[in-house]
Amino acid sequence: MRQTSALFNAAAIFFLPVMVIYGIFTKWTEPVGLVALTLLGFMGLMVGMYLRMTMKKLDRDPADDPRGEQWMQEGEYGFFSPHSWWPLPLAVSAIIVFLGLRLGLWVFLVGVVFGAVALIGWAFEYYREDMVI
Repeated sequence: MRQTSALFNAAAIFFLPVMVIYGIFTKWTEPVGLVALTLLGFMGLMVGMYLRMTMKKLDRDPADDPRGEQWMQEGEYGFFSPHSWWPLPLAVSAIIVFLGLRLGLWVFLVGVVFGAVALIGWAFEYYREDMVI
């Protein structure tokens, strides 16, 4: 967690001076880049400080140990379904949604409906009637 906090703090240290340099080069007339760089800098600062404060409350992370090994971080990562076909219709519906942004509202809505069906199908792939409450 220490490295992650340092990474976000480094982003803040980078983006805030870049915002000032960008403002000088554009003569402070271009607001979109200034706002984006300012928000990026403050987001990095906010996340970095949050991680630093949280790090003090938690046990030492194995990633912070210079002699830490991979088995120290291992744990349950969840269930993976290698033979599921549901990601394919979900990806196709995402393609239809993004095509709908260009072609028309009706294509977009068709993609949203197919996407909802595919997402529900993927989420409930292993649920059976006897398991439903």
